Amino acid sequence: MLGIIDATAYKPEIEDLTLHRSLAAIPFASRYRVIDFVLSNMVNSEIESVAIFPKYQYRSLMDHLGSGKQWDLNRKKDGLFFFPSPHLHNEYDEFGSFRQFSDHIDYFLRSTQEYAVITNSHTVCNIDYKQVLQSHLKNGCDITEVTKDGKSLQMYIMSTKLLVDLIQTKEQSGYQTLTDVIIQKRNHVTICEYSFTGYVAIIDSMSSYYKHSMDMLNPSIWNGIFLKDRPILTKAKDEPPTKYGKDAVVKNSLIANGCKIEGYVENSIIFRGVHIGKDTVIKNSVIMQKSQIGDQCVLENVIADKDVKVLNSSKINGTESMPSILRKRTIQGELMNS
Repeated sequence: MLGIIDATAYKPEIEDLTLHRSLAAIPFASRYRVIDFVLSNMVNSEIESVAIFPKYQYRSLMDHLGSGKQWDLNRKKDGLFFFPSPHLHNEYDEFGSFRQFSDHIDYFLRSTQEYAVITNSHTVCNIDYKQVLQSHLKNGCDITEVTKDGKSLQMYIMSTKLLVDLIQTKEQSGYQTLTDVIIQKRNHVTICEYSFTGYVAIIDSMSSYYKHSMDMLNPSIWNGIFLKDRPILTKAKDEPPTKYGKDAVVKNSLIANGCKIEGYVENSIIFRGVHIGKDTVIKNSVIMQKSQIGDQCVLENVIADKDVKVLNSSKINGTESMPSILRKRTIQGELMNS
């Protein structure tokens, strides 16, 4: 199979986290990026050629993926390919844009894989595409669409030949995106549905990001995503173990390496290199990489992006339905408002 990841999605609802990165590069679950799940699913399904099609703010994404070494995709034959949009045209805004693919048609024409898997970049799950392909072949389908509870996950399998034909005939057919084909061409193409029963998180808004981040604290959900025989791979970071102060208390939380915890942390996700000061209380929050939380602070229902600094004695409270968002590299605290 050939792996194709459409990373062009832009969601205004999660803009606070995508000002400096693409949706695919949003940090998730204390040490991962959202794209890690889709990419790992492909690698675990023995897909050795993966093409990523980004559009917005993709420098962070390129830095994270590098040569694809962490996913064993730094190969002389096949491997990881990165195809940014040559134009910021509106035609590229839709998922599965044939205009986007046609700008890099040589990749598809040179590929030797018989089938193609096309997915978005922001769906968190652990799925075996080999099983989807088996269902596709067994049912004699032209296109198989992966769904969860009847809702499309924007994951499709089809023959590479059919995909190339759709790309090359987009002007004559009028089908500009893969979604157009699914909606309008059901009478001419056999479209089958593969119902996925595992856990699924679609990260497309601030509320969905917060909800699904908190879901990772549920052991049954965590164990359904992070499987020993189908690991979720990511860029490795060399950090020392987290240091806990003598008065530190941590309950039901994910703590990455390289942190220094001196306060109270409950039901929270702490990324690597975070410092939490003395007598500070953090509950139901997501604190991203290298953020510095001062002494005697109270943070509840907060999402703090990377490199945020919270001054001593600050109190920041959001709600479960509307968490308080601290943007990347900002400084927060009472002294800032005085």
